[in-house]
Amino acid sequence: MMAAVAMSAMTFTACNQGGKPSLKTDVDSIAYNLGVAQAQGLKQYMTMQLGVDSAYVDEFIKGMKEGAVNKANPKKEAYMKGLEVGKQVQQMAKGLGDEVFAGDSTQTINVNNILAGLIAGLKGTEAMSSEDAYAKFNEKLEPLRKANLEKQYGDNKAAGEKYLAENKKKEGVKVTKSGIQYKVLVEGKGALPTDTSTIKVNYEGKLIDGTKFDSSYDRNQPFEVNMAAPRVIPGWVEVLKMMPAGSKWEVTIPQEQAYGAQNMGQIKPFSTLIFTIEVLK
Repeated sequence: MMAAVAMSAMTFTACNQGGKPSLKTDVDSIAYNLGVAQAQGLKQYMTMQLGVDSAYVDEFIKGMKEGAVNKANPKKEAYMKGLEVGKQVQQMAKGLGDEVFAGDSTQTINVNNILAGLIAGLKGTEAMSSEDAYAKFNEKLEPLRKANLEKQYGDNKAAGEKYLAENKKKEGVKVTKSGIQYKVLVEGKGALPTDTSTIKVNYEGKLIDGTKFDSSYDRNQPFEVNMAAPRVIPGWVEVLKMMPAGSKWEVTIPQEQAYGAQNMGQIKPFSTLIFTIEVLK
């Protein structure tokens, strides 16, 4: 925000109703010029970062003067910090409302309930631990979040189910117990991976409408998967365990074995994904 400048033995003279002070020494002038130099940056910080309405600049100045010249008052400072946190609680309630009500502006979270929980936790009057509270929060929120996503992306989910139903009828397509569909394009002759193998693969990923969202071929850089800690979607893990080195398959992965309800940008919630996967070694 404002530059921190160390000054010692600085003498400030009184201002008349906020006018220009009497600058008796060079040090006084240095201090005044610093204020003028910082004013434009402070104005931007005041309006853009702090969200102060420029119509109330006099109130802002009043508070700034009080904070700058008065002795530290821990009680008042605690109150002012509480005001700052209260604004953050407002934003917390808005963000939670967006998740719970899927952006329906006619419904809102009661901010007083969040405040009650915060106060109970701060004062130690709630026996429930923070960890238990967070677990219960997620337990109750997740079904609501998923239900709202299904309302929003229900057509996407239905389109994926329809595609899977038609695709499994095609010649050469096989289906695993989890519902993953695959077609062998090249039969590999190498070894199957172990749970500790590092596999090098090339791949291309598409949505069911044919949109390509990723490709190691385009990057001209194979992708490595450490089977001990795969960090890939469940469908990939299942399929890679079935593919001998040298194999090339076309794999269609239901949303449950892909990203499910997660929104991955180009990959919307409940998306069925199609991959060409080639195990190099």
